[in-house]
Amino acid sequence: MSDLTFAQVDQTVLNTLTPPGKSYWALIALLFCGVLLGAGCWLYQIFVGVGVAGMNNPVAWGTYLINFVFWVGIAHSGTLISAILHLFRAGWRNPIARAAETMTVFAVCTAGLFPFIHLGRAWMVYYMLPFPNQRNLWPNFQSPLMFDVVAISTYLTVSSLFWYTGMLPDLAIVRDNASGFRKKIFTVLSMGWTGRFEQWRHYTRGYLFFAALATPLVISVHSVVSWDFALAVVPGWHTTIFAPYFVAGAIHSGLAMVLTLMIPLRKIFNTQQIISMHVLESVAKTIVFTGLIVGFAYATEFFIAWYSHNPLEQYIFHWRPTGDYAVGFWIMAICNTVVPLFLLVKKIRTSIAALFVISILINIGMWYERFVIIITSVARDFIPHAWGYFAPSPIEYGIMIGSFSLFFFLFCLFIKHMPSISMTEVKEMLE
Repeated sequence: MSDLTFAQVDQTVLNTLTPPGKSYWALIALLFCGVLLGAGCWLYQIFVGVGVAGMNNPVAWGTYLINFVFWVGIAHSGTLISAILHLFRAGWRNPIARAAETMTVFAVCTAGLFPFIHLGRAWMVYYMLPFPNQRNLWPNFQSPLMFDVVAISTYLTVSSLFWYTGMLPDLAIVRDNASGFRKKIFTVLSMGWTGRFEQWRHYTRGYLFFAALATPLVISVHSVVSWDFALAVVPGWHTTIFAPYFVAGAIHSGLAMVLTLMIPLRKIFNTQQIISMHVLESVAKTIVFTGLIVGFAYATEFFIAWYSHNPLEQYIFHWRPTGDYAVGFWIMAICNTVVPLFLLVKKIRTSIAALFVISILINIGMWYERFVIIITSVARDFIPHAWGYFAPSPIEYGIMIGSFSLFFFLFCLFIKHMPSISMTEVKEMLE
């Protein structure tokens, strides 16, 4: 990267914004069909009732809550890479920071849909908003579900402002190289940026402020999500390790999603000089670290269940690896703890194909982690007479496909119409 000039960085990123070809629009059309499938399934559920989902006694929290926790976790990597590593002045995060921030915003938007979907009667969601009303009904502020409303809305607001603030200098560069109606759009979006000293001074201070503000949100938001479960008395949920356990898992899955998105991106747009192997290798090393934390959390859960001598806790943690959902448990354990250890080998860590496959396996494992946590505990609750087996319904599968399609649909639209690599931050790395 040291061989690049400022002009070459600008031109490389501006080349990603050239008019797309037929293959791009075919991909967009395919993803949009997936979004329509999910929307159609949700509309059918609204008209028929939430009973069309696989949720029933005793499993009242099905794939909707699994996907909610999964997408909130994916969103955390953007804040980790952009905010925390910015504060530590880790230079390798600069080429991928913009895409990670974008991933954060779109993942939070996707996650925010699932409480509406799970609610059934989505038009009643305003009951959760804490404002004075004529109904004399007030939300229970001691409920973890109320914490979610506050935490997710705060996280979305801060991460969106952080994302947009970082784009201002790049939007001005696109404006100066555009023409016609496109130039008018970017003139509005760049908000009068001219590159004066005063603007740079306020920009750097503002970006640093948002980084400092977003850092505690990484910890607080997913801790709040974990309290949805930890504040219950259900075996397997009622434990104090859930907050750090969920935060580590969120960062683990988010970093894997960064690799899943960045590897095709650098190949398609020929940005190998900017998103270098050193950058991808640094992400892989961080994944090894978070994978060890997640593995330690898994071991701690089993140890505490044994050490507590609580027969209900011991039964759940014996049943998870041997019972009806044993396949999901072992997919979780192997993909999240064993697979990342292969990245300790430099030959694997520097192989693009191996990195891509491992990142996908980790994302699969992290989805199954949420499945094991949410489903197994409520499927085998306190009363054996109420035990049941949960299997997702076609409606749930359709909505899940719709959520993944929506995320990738928004991301694909962004990378072709807005600068997906931060030109400003990449230039800071040049000698």
